[in-house]
Amino acid sequence: MKIISGSVKDTMALGAEIAKSANPGDIICLYGNLGSGKTVLAKGIAKGLGVDPDSVISPTFVILRPYDTRPQLYHFDFYRLASIKDIELLGLEEYLYSNAISVIEWPERMGKLLPKEFLMVKLDIKSGNTRRLTIKGKGKSYSAAAKKIYANIRN
Repeated sequence: MKIISGSVKDTMALGAEIAKSANPGDIICLYGNLGSGKTVLAKGIAKGLGVDPDSVISPTFVILRPYDTRPQLYHFDFYRLASIKDIELLGLEEYLYSNAISVIEWPERMGKLLPKEFLMVKLDIKSGNTRRLTIKGKGKSYSAAAKKIYANIRN
């Protein structure tokens, strides 16, 4: 399912819509090049969970930023990690397989540690602030969530 976002505001609204459909324990993986809007989308998800989006920054230098929401939000950014071993040292499973909602930027860096099931959002730069977002569920429950998000945005 593809959606066009014409602005930062649109991308944030899409993030808030994703948050409405998220359940405790959900994993949301954000794919895209530098500057494609992954952190903006994460801000929208956080906003949808009740966090001031201005307090959400890319966790690039700290890898993980937790936010005190209900359910709790974990925002990961694996851009600066050099190898899967770096991720293994984090005790990632403790975070991912909890009741928190996990948003992961640069999940491709996880290699074999990438969960089998998750909500995938791919962001592609079209021009200026215009982005094409592709939402896809990996696994049955996430496929249903992707369809629900898409239907809610279309209405």
